[in-house]
Amino acid sequence: MAEQILVTRSSMPEFGEYMDEIQGLWDSHWLTNMGVKHRSLQEELKGFLGVENVELLTNGHMALELTLQAMNLQGEVITTPFTFASTTHAIVRNGLKPVFCDIDPVTYTMDVEKIEGLITDRTCAIMPVHVYGNICDVEEIGRIAHKYELKVIYDAAHAFGESYKGRGIGSFGDASCFSFHATKVFNSIEGGAVCFRDSHLGSALYELKNFGIHGPEEVSAVGANAKMNEFCAAMGLCNLRHVEEEICRRKKAVERYRSHLEGVEGLRLNAVQADVEANYAYFPVVFEEKVFGASRAEVFDRLAENGIGARKYFYPLTNTFSCFHRQYDVNETPVALHISKRVLTLPLYADLSMEDVDHICEIVLACRM
Repeated sequence: MAEQILVTRSSMPEFGEYMDEIQGLWDSHWLTNMGVKHRSLQEELKGFLGVENVELLTNGHMALELTLQAMNLQGEVITTPFTFASTTHAIVRNGLKPVFCDIDPVTYTMDVEKIEGLITDRTCAIMPVHVYGNICDVEEIGRIAHKYELKVIYDAAHAFGESYKGRGIGSFGDASCFSFHATKVFNSIEGGAVCFRDSHLGSALYELKNFGIHGPEEVSAVGANAKMNEFCAAMGLCNLRHVEEEICRRKKAVERYRSHLEGVEGLRLNAVQADVEANYAYFPVVFEEKVFGASRAEVFDRLAENGIGARKYFYPLTNTFSCFHRQYDVNETPVALHISKRVLTLPLYADLSMEDVDHICEIVLACRM
């Protein structure tokens, strides 16, 4: 049986490199609670991401959830339904109401022309999402937020290592939250981070990720246990040494995909954004059935029959989740609904061979026959 090609595959250092990185933990017995690996990764990430401050957490979801809590917000948060469950859940779990904005049909990020029409006297923040490595219109979002005195928290889970006009993407907004999950461009097995400028926000995050403990005998907030452990931080240190090479290898796979699929009628490939240094996080394809000759579902099934994992990402929209039954009207975000029913992310990772890309494309194109 041929080896399966999954939609993603975790990047890992050489085994010996990771063993060398964690060897000292057997001497110190310091395995968690902001140890030397945690502090080292924190400093390395500041430089790599081009940001002033980084707070590490156990995963990207806690980065979002605790950032909202640290800001002590109340009311409504304008966001997008074209995202992973984490974005919406972080808002709801803070007692806030998500207000869903439709997406731009080219970048799949929040449609900035629709934001101001959703602002009310209850709006406290905007939580946009960088999607597939596509960057939000950070300049227009910043202008709107300043005009209405709103906080901006970016879900930057797909945007690690990217920059816009030479500026690290994590430096935009009041905070940018990253995921270091095993499936991401950069991983620490599990992990996440918040980038921010306000030192008060940093202090609140530090306390909230450690049960709200302010000192040896004082607990000043109801916090969580969201500390990154030393083994995850060590994996992050190893992977950070190789992430630029990993991105270059992803780029080659993307270019190979484009050589086969660019210009095919009925297929819409990811837009190339000006002034953005991309990380090639995902390779989404939108299938317009009537033009291409096959539906997203048919392509998905044909790939699966050949041992190839693709992903309907993002489907379903978060404003259609059963846990929010009848709370939101999906017809208010028609572009997001259209894309969610047609998009398929094809396998993409640093170790993906050009021969595998060729094979995947052959199967995709054969679906229209």
